[in-house]
Amino acid sequence: MPQIVFTPSGLHTDVPVGTSVLDVARSIGVDIDSVCGGRGICGRCQIEPSVGSFPKWGLVVGESALSSPGDTETNYRGKRPLGAGCRLSCAALIAEDVVIDVPASSQVHRQVVRKAVDLTNVVVDPVVSLHYLQLGPNDDGISATELVCAGLLDQHSISARIDSRVFPVIVSVLNKERGHVTVAVSRSAGTPMVVGIWAGFTDAIFGLAVDIGSTTIAGHLCDLSTGEVVASGGRMNPQIRFGEDLMSRVSYVMMNPGGEVELTKSVRRALDELSAELCDEAGIAPDLVLDCVFVGNPVMHHLLLGYDPVPLGQSPFTLATSESVQGRARDLDIDLPFASFYVGPCIAGHVGADTTAAMLAEGPHRGDTWQLLVDVGTNAEIVLGTATASFAASSPTGPAFEGAQLVSGQRATAGAIERVRIDPETLAPRFRVIG
Repeated sequence: MPQIVFTPSGLHTDVPVGTSVLDVARSIGVDIDSVCGGRGICGRCQIEPSVGSFPKWGLVVGESALSSPGDTETNYRGKRPLGAGCRLSCAALIAEDVVIDVPASSQVHRQVVRKAVDLTNVVVDPVVSLHYLQLGPNDDGISATELVCAGLLDQHSISARIDSRVFPVIVSVLNKERGHVTVAVSRSAGTPMVVGIWAGFTDAIFGLAVDIGSTTIAGHLCDLSTGEVVASGGRMNPQIRFGEDLMSRVSYVMMNPGGEVELTKSVRRALDELSAELCDEAGIAPDLVLDCVFVGNPVMHHLLLGYDPVPLGQSPFTLATSESVQGRARDLDIDLPFASFYVGPCIAGHVGADTTAAMLAEGPHRGDTWQLLVDVGTNAEIVLGTATASFAASSPTGPAFEGAQLVSGQRATAGAIERVRIDPETLAPRFRVIG
């Protein structure tokens, strides 16, 4: 009988050919939402089948692992659109060995992601400033960019250029409020550059800070003028379905030519969805986000930027680059029209930009006494430093903390026992389960 594996839970079983994915999920306790009872109406039970070689389970999965979409899926017109590459688990039938990813949106008990941020003693020094302009009618017939540049020079004594990302909207924005606009001027490149424009008066712009972990992606939306965190959120890294630990994902790329493209698409899509959620939570338009900072370990760093991660899977663990990388958010398929991105520098083959960020925040390199900094995640980074010298190392800790390779037990997610108490007199046990 074919074997089916569900990620991120890791639950798996053998099933008869022709069984629906939803029926199997229900029988072994996989968390998949379904309001309509499997009639293909609600669209809540969407799953993403994975294709390729999965050494952990000894499976090679092809395109024919599930039945071809039938009438239920091709005629589906529910309120929740069917995502790209997704299937309705109630309608997809198992034909061969298959690996199924259950996205967070299809889970009843979604992952609990709690990553707070402490901004104590942070000095706010933004590189982007807002300037309100009152521009008269364009009687001379000059271009919109020339009109804005002249207004900046005349009203704020700023000689600036216009970034091309503003070109598509500049004329329509100028026409909305009879030439009354707010522009954002960035000095990050030395020469003042207009990187955003809005009709009327705008007094707040925002930045996005994201830690792309192997298991968890955590993001914070910040007011760039005050430093206040206005929204926080997180989600499981969807790359888990290709491997729970870093080496498993590198192995997936090695065994599946072009697999790095699939891994890159999945993490970029997650960042795009997370940025949209944070904007919704804060009640702001996406075009008010002007800056994005992304950090992560070297494998996450390379996959986000579309670099080949295979050299990081074997000694001497060669980085494509250890320098910071900058560009536009839309270059990473993130729908923030005016935003730039900055990906922090890596330190070594398995000490990445997330460690760089932790060092900048905690400052072991700024103190007179030795300080030990430990970041425990799927990969643990350890930094020992003072103002005179710093030393860094890393070690895999995911198998201990996050369920990879466990025979008994599970990841700390919905359904896991998180607390046990035993009455000292009666010896009666009590326990609490996540979710």
